[in-house]
Parts: sequence; C-alpha cells; structure tokens
Amino acid sequence: MTQTHKPSILRIDASARNQGSTSRALTDALIDKLSPESVVVRDLSQPLPFVTEGWIGANFTDESDRSDEQREILALSDQLVEELVAADILVLGVPVYNFGVPAALKAWIDLIARARKTFRYTETGPVGMLTGKKAYIALASGGTEIGSEIDFASGYLRHILSFIGVEDVTFIAADQQMMKGDAAINVAQEQIEQMLVK
Repeated sequence: MTQTHKPSILRIDASARNQGSTSRALTDALIDKLSPESVVVRDLSQPLPFVTEGWIGANFTDESDRSDEQREILALSDQLVEELVAADILVLGVPVYNFGVPAALKAWIDLIARARKTFRYTETGPVGMLTGKKAYIALASGGTEIGSEIDFASGYLRHILSFIGVEDVTFIAADQQMMKGDAAINVAQEQIEQMLVK
C-alpha cells in the first residue's frame, strides 16, 4: 500500500487585518483543501524590518568573511530563506493595496530574494534556485480588477516567484469586492473547491 506524500506549506499572510480579512479566509480554505503535513505561518501583520545599508553590506560580503555583527544582521533573512527552502508549497494571502502588494509583503520579498541563496547569476542572466515548488496566491481587492492594466500585484508576484525558481503559480482572486460584494468571494471559494480535491 502506497502512502500519499503530504506537503509542507509555508503560509504568508500579508493583510494588515487579522479579523474580517478576505485573503486570510481564502488562505484558510486553501490550506484546508491541501491537507498538509505541516504549516509554517509567517504573519506579516507583525512587520518585518526593511533592508538597510548595513543589511546590504552584510549580504554582499562573502559568507566566510562576515563579521559576527553582519551575521546577526542577516539572521532573520536567513531564517526566512530557510522557511522558503523547506516548503513544498507556498500559500500567499495578498490584499491589493493601492494597485500593488502591501509594503509588508515587499519587505519579505526583499529579505528572501538573495543571490546565492534563492537565485544565482549566470552568463545568460539570473536563474532561480527554488525549483519544484508550487505556489497558490489568494488575492483580494476592493476595486482593482485582477489581470487588468491597473493590477500591479499579480504580475509582479508571478515575476518575483519565477525569479527565485517557482514557476507553478495559481491565482485565486476575490477582486472588486466594493462593486461585486459577496459574489467576488463566492467565485474565489468555488475556484478553490473546483481545483483542489481532497
């Protein structure tokens, strides 16, 4: 009798709202359907630090030459990268703020997009190192239509994930909720039901 491998998931919640968040509700539904072995949660309502001059200096210093202070500066970034590397599946809950991703999510991206850790440079350009992973992104918006010319969130997320090697990306969108109301959420929930079967 063969056993089905249950995936490990890294869950990223980018909404500033802990209550009443559509992206968090959709992420809950996704994870319930995926039935993972384990889930590591990175809740970005607890803000991450922005990249600083000291961080950049430490990151561009060869690992063997870093001082204790530089290693300490990079410790959180290293942890975030380890969480990403260990996951089979990424599940991101992302509200669209002012046509793009929240600053909290951009801070996470800046801390995990690291040469020699998640991508490498080659003669033909950068190559992502985190291949073989799947990503689900639950997007929620009040007025922005996902996939439209004013949506600067979904294309950016697809690009940055591809940049680090994650090519298999599925979007679930509850968009334009201020116009569509509950119908937008219902469409997204139905998409989850249809594409994932326990």
